[in-house]
Amino acid sequence: MTPPPRRRRSAGAPERSYPRRGSVRRAQMITTYGVGSLVAVDNESFIVSGIDSWNVSEAPVIRENRLERVLGVKSFRLPPASDDTSRDGVHVRRFPLWHSCPNCNVLQPVARFNSPPGKNECGDCGEELVPSRFVMACAQGHIDDFPYWKWAHRGYGSAAGPCGGEMRLRSTGKTASLRSILVSCSCGVPEVSMEGAFRSAALADLKVLCRGKRPWLGGAPDESCAERPRTLQRGSSVVWQPIVKTALSIPPHSSGQASRLEPHMDSLRTLSDDAIELYLRVLAIELKYEFSVEAVRALIAAESPDGDSDQGQDNAFHELRRQEYKTLIVGQPESETDHEEQFVCEPPRSSASVLQPHGVVGPMLVKRLREVRVLKAFSRVDTPETNSDVHEAELSLSRTDWLPAMEVQGEGVFLRLDEQRVDDWARNPAVAARADRLRANHLRLMRERSKDPESVPDSPASPRMVLLHTLAHVLINEWSLDGGYPAAALRERLYVDDTMAGLLVSTATSDSAGSLGGLVAQGEPDKLAATLRSALKRAQWCSADPLCVESEAGGVGGINLAACHACVLLPETSCEHYNGLLDRALLIGTPEDPGVGFFAGSTED
Repeated sequence: MTPPPRRRRSAGAPERSYPRRGSVRRAQMITTYGVGSLVAVDNESFIVSGIDSWNVSEAPVIRENRLERVLGVKSFRLPPASDDTSRDGVHVRRFPLWHSCPNCNVLQPVARFNSPPGKNECGDCGEELVPSRFVMACAQGHIDDFPYWKWAHRGYGSAAGPCGGEMRLRSTGKTASLRSILVSCSCGVPEVSMEGAFRSAALADLKVLCRGKRPWLGGAPDESCAERPRTLQRGSSVVWQPIVKTALSIPPHSSGQASRLEPHMDSLRTLSDDAIELYLRVLAIELKYEFSVEAVRALIAAESPDGDSDQGQDNAFHELRRQEYKTLIVGQPESETDHEEQFVCEPPRSSASVLQPHGVVGPMLVKRLREVRVLKAFSRVDTPETNSDVHEAELSLSRTDWLPAMEVQGEGVFLRLDEQRVDDWARNPAVAARADRLRANHLRLMRERSKDPESVPDSPASPRMVLLHTLAHVLINEWSLDGGYPAAALRERLYVDDTMAGLLVSTATSDSAGSLGGLVAQGEPDKLAATLRSALKRAQWCSADPLCVESEAGGVGGINLAACHACVLLPETSCEHYNGLLDRALLIGTPEDPGVGFFAGSTED
C-alpha cells in the first residue's frame, strides 16, 4: 500500500515511486482491508483510498457475466499487488490525524509535531508518535477524528473554539479501563478521563455533529449529514464492514469457450447467425481454438437483466440464486466437461433413500466450482445482519466501470429439503409463532436504522428460511469436527423462497483448505446421513441450556432465538446473514414442545 502524493505531479512527469507502507494479501482487500478501512502498519495508521485512485494497469481482470450485469459494471479487477516487484499498489492516506507522543504526552494533529522527513516522530523528543486510539463515525459511512478539544473543555464555556492551550494525553497505568486515560489542556481546565466517551449520546451531549468527512476519497467535499456520530475504537470491527456480493460460475458461462469469448461478446451480440459463424472462424484461426455458434447463442440467451434500482437489483440478485438453484438440481457430470470447465456437479454414486427419513432429497456433489466475490460497498457503525439494511458507503468519488473482486476455486455439497414436508411442518402454529417473533424483531431493527421506516423491505425470516439457515450452521460445525475442515473455511449458500428449499456448503479458498475432495466425500448419502444424525444430536444440547433454548431473543436486535456461540453460531466469514435469523429449536424442538423441530424423532440410528 502507498500513500498519495502531497503535491500534484507536473504534466508529463514520470510516475513517482511512493514509499511502501506494509502489505496485505489481495484477498484481504475484499474482506478485511478494503476501501475505507483502517490499516495499522507498525506504529502508524492509514485509511485505504478509493478505487478511483488505484492503478489497476497490472491487476488481472476477473469476469463473471451474470454478476457484472446486476452490479452495472463491465468487469471486476483483482486488487493491485503491493509487493516490492510491482510498479504500484493500493494508495492509503494517514488517518486518524490526531497523534500523541508517549514521552512528552503532547496530543495534537500529526502535522504540528515537526517530524523529520519520512519519519513519524515527535520533533522535540524523537519518540515514535502514536495514532489516536479513538475515532468518531456515523451510520452513513462518514469518519472523523475524535474531538479531544471539546471533550476536555466540556462544561467550560461554549467549547466552540480553540483556547490556545496545548493538549496532552496520558495513561495512569492503574487499570486498562478508559478511566485511566486522561486528557488535559494547558489552559487550566481540569484533567478529564475518557470514561463515558462511548455512550451513544456522548458526542451529542457535546453538540458534536457529523461533518460528513470521507477521508478515503481524495478531494471529496464534506457531505451534509444528520446522523448522530459515535465514538469507536480505531480497531473496532464496526469501523468497517464490507458489503460483498457473490455469484457462482454456472453453465454456459463456466466453460472454457465462455472465458475465451468474453472479450468479444459485445461484438457478437450485434451480429446475425451467419456473421457470428464467420467471426468465430476468424477467431479460431487467431486463438487456435474451435468455437461453436451454439455456445454463443447459449451465452447471449443466459444473460441476466440489469438492476436499475435498489429494489430491481435485489430482485436481480435473487434471480441469480434461482439460476444457480436450477443448475445445481440438474447438475453437470464430469464426463460431459473438459478440464477447463469450472462447474462440475454430479449425483452421488449410492442411493439417497437413506436420507428420506430426514426429509432430505436430491443431494448433489459439487466437485468443481468457481465463486466470484465482489466488494460492492461498505458500512460503518451498523452491522448488516441480514439483507442490505444499512447505508452503503461508496468506494469511489466518481463512478467506475469496474469493482474490486476475487475468485476462488473449490468444491461443495448441495442438498434440498422435501418441500411438501417443509410446508406441512411450517403450518404448525408453534413453528409460525417462533418465526413471526424473529421477523418482528428484524423488521423493528431495520425500521430503527432506516430514514424512511415505511420503505423498509420485508424481513426474509420465514420458517423455511430459518430452518435451512440453522441446518447449514449445524452441518458446518459437524464437518469442521468430523471432516477436518476449519469452520472458517466452510461457507453456506442458501436458496430459499416459495419455490426453493436448498443449501450449498462449500469450501472455496485460496489456501490449503481449498478443493482437495474431502468435502465432496462427506456428501455421499450414507456418510451424510450419519453426519446429519450426529449434528442434530449435538444440537439437542447446548452448554448454555436451559438459557439458550428458552431464550426469547438473542443476538443484535433480538434476531436469534435458541442460538449462541456454544451451539450454532459460526465465524462470520462462513455465514451469509452475519449470524442472524437462527433458531436451534426449529431443528430439534424444545423440551416442552419437541414437535416444533422439523427433525424431531429422526435422530435415532
